[in-house]
Amino acid sequence: MSLSEILGSAVSGLSASQAGIRSVSNNIANVGTPGYARERVSLATGVTQGRIAGVVVGEPTRIADRFLEETVYLRSGDMGRADVTANYMERLQAFLGAPGAESGVPARLDAINAAAIALTSAQSSPQNAAGFIGEVQEAIGALRQLDDDVQVLRGDVESEVGYSVESINVLLERIHGLNATVAQLKGLGRSTGGAEDQRMTAIQELSGMMKIAVRQQPDGRVNIDAANGAVLLDGKLRQLSYPIAGDGVAQPTYPVIAIRFANEAGVPTTATGEKIDSSAVGGKLGGLLDLRDRALPEFSDQLGSLFGGLAETLNAVANAGTAFPPPSRLDGRPTGLIGGDRLGFAGQATFAVTDRSGTLVARTTVNFDALGPLATIDDGIAAINAGLGGAATASLQDGRLSFVAATSSNGVVVAQGDPPSARAGNGFAHYFGLNDIVRSEGAPLVPPGFVASDAHGFGAGESAQLVLRDATGRTLGQTTMTGDLGPTFGDLVSELNQSPLAAFGNFTMDDRGRVRFDPTPGNSGALLSIPSDSTSRYGTGVSFSALAGLTGSATGLGEAGVRSDVLADPGRLPLGRLRTDAAIGEPALGSGDNRGAGAFVEALERSVDFGKAGVASLDRFAGLLMGRTGTQAAQARDMLADAAARRDDAVNRRDSFSGVNLDEELSQMVVLQNSYAAAARVMTTATKMYDTLLDMVR
Repeated sequence: MSLSEILGSAVSGLSASQAGIRSVSNNIANVGTPGYARERVSLATGVTQGRIAGVVVGEPTRIADRFLEETVYLRSGDMGRADVTANYMERLQAFLGAPGAESGVPARLDAINAAAIALTSAQSSPQNAAGFIGEVQEAIGALRQLDDDVQVLRGDVESEVGYSVESINVLLERIHGLNATVAQLKGLGRSTGGAEDQRMTAIQELSGMMKIAVRQQPDGRVNIDAANGAVLLDGKLRQLSYPIAGDGVAQPTYPVIAIRFANEAGVPTTATGEKIDSSAVGGKLGGLLDLRDRALPEFSDQLGSLFGGLAETLNAVANAGTAFPPPSRLDGRPTGLIGGDRLGFAGQATFAVTDRSGTLVARTTVNFDALGPLATIDDGIAAINAGLGGAATASLQDGRLSFVAATSSNGVVVAQGDPPSARAGNGFAHYFGLNDIVRSEGAPLVPPGFVASDAHGFGAGESAQLVLRDATGRTLGQTTMTGDLGPTFGDLVSELNQSPLAAFGNFTMDDRGRVRFDPTPGNSGALLSIPSDSTSRYGTGVSFSALAGLTGSATGLGEAGVRSDVLADPGRLPLGRLRTDAAIGEPALGSGDNRGAGAFVEALERSVDFGKAGVASLDRFAGLLMGRTGTQAAQARDMLADAAARRDDAVNRRDSFSGVNLDEELSQMVVLQNSYAAAARVMTTATKMYDTLLDMVR
């Protein structure tokens, strides 16, 4: 080997040691930098004309394992979803209060029961009646407040959806830019470590926002797909498009998140045809969509069903009784019925007029069975008016029944006969709400009792939109019901069974006149909602949503409360019962009669038909609802702990492979220092040899 070759090898050795020390110093400087992957200088034996000629120094190489990084991405998505779910379920549970708290819904229902028991005592007083009414109002107020809180929570979730979309767009734009940088550096043969580190950090942040699949490309770029298969990033930049980003308002429905191509400035342009419309997208965004579209609406739906059961239970007892002295008029709630509708009642009901002392002035018992199956509401009203001979008059206006005494000094009473009157399981007074204690403007509060052959009564141009979502919140299908198929409720059911929703279940009418939707086995857990409804049965203001009972949100909880006159005067609480065997001129009511109090106690302990939510007592239904929510919150906390542990384990494994180990770097530095010193010694020796040769020549 010539002296020139010796010097060349020594110089290359010095350069290699310098490059190695440079990489080691960078590694040590970034020992605490999150996402930094250590570098190693690429060295290769120099070969010239088949002979070894020192060492060739390449660009620093990033030490990383792609599969460990992808594991971090996967588990970050699980962590993002678990974190946001646990946070909001914790807030929802906080609204419910601690177990046994006096402000909790179960405790409010227990308080109603206790107040009803107090009414049955021999020393019952107006204070007891006021206490009972107050507890009912407090319970309804607690349900309304809880429903309002859930809507606020849903609005907060919607705000986060908007902010998450904005964050995802920023990350996609950043990754797209880093893709270009990595590809350019790789094409020039330069180190891509810094750009790849920045890109990995951005991808990890993106994977927490939504579950993704990352695909490496030969030129150093990465392509990113969402968990639902939608392409988020390839050679072209894409952005998520959400029309109401950050509005923070709870709404019946929300638009889908569309994916659009974007120019280099990040401005969305043409739609790709792909979208994000369910929690299947995973990550934080998936968790938010699940909360917004499934978990919170499902809770509100159950809350509405609970109110509907409470109202029906209390009103059933109230309508079987009367206050003392009886009121001169009874005004019912909206039913959606008109005079020409099928009467639909069986059994008997007694209609009476008394003076202020309770003495019977007039009475008639209407046998609805005797009126025949073709009898109409007008026929029933005519029978009442004919039997009372002008002492009182019943009339129907805009779907509301009124029963008014001829003179204001008399009062009117409605009582059940033997057998009791019933339509859809409710007595005559209860069905029309003549003596309710719980009211909600525009809500019937009882099943309608229609049959398939009854006219639906919805006019031209009126419609209701139905949306079906699966257990992930994804929209399975939707339809707009117009009633154009035919004039009856049976035709409405047929229209729904011919709609796109029929692929996921079957619509029927139950024995109480409600519309039921039974999902197919593969779609159990699907949730039906009616986001918009312009229908009004014969102009009465009662909509398809209110009549059908398909959703608990249509029970009228938002405007519910104790009837205003009863709330103002507890003496109006209908605790008395009419003596149906009293003759004209005999006492039919008494001031000390509180037989209805015991009926309240019994009714509150009986099972209630909650429609699609099943049959249970009020206490059990409320307990199951609150208990299920608490269980879901606890499960969300456990899932968060598990997801955090799994994510941290994946990060530790990745960092153990690619992270900086100070001991290793320091030992490497010693090796490089010795290597540098050795190469320098070779140069010194070669220089002395040159000097010796020159001296010999001189």
